[in-house]
Amino acid sequence: MNTRTRLVLSTVLLTGAVALSGCSIVQSIIPTSSQPVRDAGTGEVTEEVANGDVFSLRVGDCLNSTELGVDTEEIQSVPIVPCSGAHDDEVYSAYLMDDGEYPGADETTEQASAACETEFDTFIGLSYQESELDFWPMTPTPQSWAEGDREVLCIAFDPVGKVTGTLASAQR
Repeated sequence: MNTRTRLVLSTVLLTGAVALSGCSIVQSIIPTSSQPVRDAGTGEVTEEVANGDVFSLRVGDCLNSTELGVDTEEIQSVPIVPCSGAHDDEVYSAYLMDDGEYPGADETTEQASAACETEFDTFIGLSYQESELDFWPMTPTPQSWAEGDREVLCIAFDPVGKVTGTLASAQR
C-alpha cells in the first residue's frame, strides 16, 4: 500500500470513529427509556434502570417516584429498581380501562382510584382505611390514550419514606 492510499484509508477510519463516538455522545446527552433486566425464572427486576420504559412496568415492580419531580404530567420513563433494595413504590395491580373516548383527567383518576382501593387490601392484607400505607394510580393521559394506552397501574407506597422488600402482605 502506498502512502497516499494509507492516508486516505486512515482518514476514512478516523472519520468513521468520530461519527460513531458522536452517536454515543448524543445518546448520553438525550436519555432514552430502556427495558429493565429481569430474572428469567421469576420475572423480578435484577438491576436498577435509571430511565426504565414506563410501559415495561409490571405488577411486583418497584420504582423511585420521588426522582420524577412533582410537576410531571406525562411520565415516559421511571427509575425501576429491584425490590430487595430501598425504593419508594411498588406496582400492586394493573388493569385496562374500557375503550372509547378519553373520559377526561378527573374521571380517569376517579375510576382508577376506586379500582386501586378495591385491590389494595388483596395486596397489602389490610383495607386501605386500616393501613398506614397509601397508593397512587398511574393513569393514561390524553396523549397516551390517543396512542392506545388504556392501562392503569396501582402503586403502593409508605408515606413515611423508602421501604426495602415487597409490600405484599405487609399488613400495616
